[in-house]
Amino acid sequence: MPKNYTAPALHFPPELLLQAQPVRVVFFDVDGVLTDGGLYFSEAGESLKRFHTLDGHGIKLLQQAGITPAVVTGRDSAPLRLRLQQLGVRHAIFGTEDKLPAAQQILNTLGLDWSQAAVMGDDWPDLPMLRHCALACAPANAHPENLALADWVSDFAGGQGAVRQLCDLLLMASGQYRRLLEQYLP
Repeated sequence: MPKNYTAPALHFPPELLLQAQPVRVVFFDVDGVLTDGGLYFSEAGESLKRFHTLDGHGIKLLQQAGITPAVVTGRDSAPLRLRLQQLGVRHAIFGTEDKLPAAQQILNTLGLDWSQAAVMGDDWPDLPMLRHCALACAPANAHPENLALADWVSDFAGGQGAVRQLCDLLLMASGQYRRLLEQYLP
């Protein structure tokens, strides 16, 4: 006999949910946010990346809720491009340390502004974006300056579910979490 589902197990503070309600785009850094921050190289010099499947599913759920995931990263690699393609992430800027104008370019393309943006970043190059957005977020193992600037810090490290936890927060704030969850509970 199936177990009876009554309510979502996750809870976030009401004031955080209110702050997150206007978010329509979320910017993610890659190394240290979508990955664990480790840099892996094969003997041939190829870059290898490890991504968490929970994070990937969260990004797909964001898209179903009408929230655009975007990536602004200082590195570029074939594994990263492949993973973003698999997830359907259409807005990404690679190989830039000057992330604020890169993110602004994506906002302009989407017709949005910083009051509708969340950012998750773990190190100094992400600080300008964190200072401008409506909801500044960091993984648990982010640099202390990022943690100090964050409105919200995940319980999880980068590449270990931090992105998924932010996705869940945004889904709850948008009122879409329960609807999407119930699709998995026929």
